[in-house]
Amino acid sequence: MRFEEAYAGWQDKRLTQEDAGQLLGVSGRTFRRQIGRFEADGMQGLEDLRMSQVSSRRAPVDEVLGLQRLYSSGFADWNVKHFHAWYGSEHGGTRSYSWVKSVLQEAKLVARSKARGKHRKKRERKPLPGMMVHQDASTHAWVPEQTWDLVVTLDDATSEHTSMFFCAEEGTDSSFHGIGQTIARHGMFCSLYTDRGSHYFHTPEAGGKVDKSNPTQVGRALKQLGIEHIAAYSPEARGRSERAFDTHQGRLPKELAKAGITDMDAANRYLEQVYMPNHNAEFAVPAPEVGNAFVPYIGAGLPDILCTQFERTVDNDNCVSFEARKLQIPSSSHRAHYVKACVRVHRYVDGTMALFHGPRRLAVYDTQGQPTEQEFKQAA
Repeated sequence: MRFEEAYAGWQDKRLTQEDAGQLLGVSGRTFRRQIGRFEADGMQGLEDLRMSQVSSRRAPVDEVLGLQRLYSSGFADWNVKHFHAWYGSEHGGTRSYSWVKSVLQEAKLVARSKARGKHRKKRERKPLPGMMVHQDASTHAWVPEQTWDLVVTLDDATSEHTSMFFCAEEGTDSSFHGIGQTIARHGMFCSLYTDRGSHYFHTPEAGGKVDKSNPTQVGRALKQLGIEHIAAYSPEARGRSERAFDTHQGRLPKELAKAGITDMDAANRYLEQVYMPNHNAEFAVPAPEVGNAFVPYIGAGLPDILCTQFERTVDNDNCVSFEARKLQIPSSSHRAHYVKACVRVHRYVDGTMALFHGPRRLAVYDTQGQPTEQEFKQAA
């Protein structure tokens, strides 16, 4: 029925052969072959002849049943490897071990064993600082009766923590904040290694491969900066950061309690001024090679890269609707109005916003969407 629909569409010139093939899930070349068989033999010509063919390598039924009877007759306590060796030497069996095991498992004479775990090899550190940076977060009760996320960015070669802070919940803004602090303190790095969280990657199938053709806000920013984004596919792959979090969960709550810290702002100041320098002094290791892969960031506007960006169309009143707010574009001598123009909203890590038309910044707004007085003066 599906073929008849595609064939009729092609006959009526509503579909090309390529379109009809796509409808059937085949190539245009395969669809052309099917047209020939259909016009010669009708619907019977479309039957897959392989379905009625028996493989010449298929074992005879008598051989399969004989093997199963032999195993059941007195070898039920033998493992398959032992039985296969005996079967080959005593009965002249020429079948492979895999075939014998498969036949016995299909007859439920042998239980299928669980798959063995993969043999994992420890990944060596990168030779130079700045070649790879890890970023991860840990949710924990860092202070009594409060659960925060600790976001850590660390260098792979040395384990030095380049950024460390608490937030209510990790996400795009926390990722930007950690990346921005790392670049400001050390410079641009080559690659970022993260898990497959939804703010890092789009994953079409749960547990599957990430879709690098459809980047998130973080992926877009990293591409603009020329930083490679690498996805980790198991907790073991993030072992360096996972081990660091074990240390933090054992030490940090005790230090915060001793310092009498219970609010997030004070905790972040403690991290910045006391805990992170002490941790780096104790746990950072020398890089395997002499040198540094961090390079200075040359250029301006890093906050306008490490932010979330959204395209909007200007309304008739020179306002932009954004997250239940109205962002008013101030009047300017450069252009009479921006009605129906496509503009870009930048929302920064601190919650403030800016409006761009191409590379030109039109206005800056506070967290409530109100233009700042300074921006009005510049526009005037």
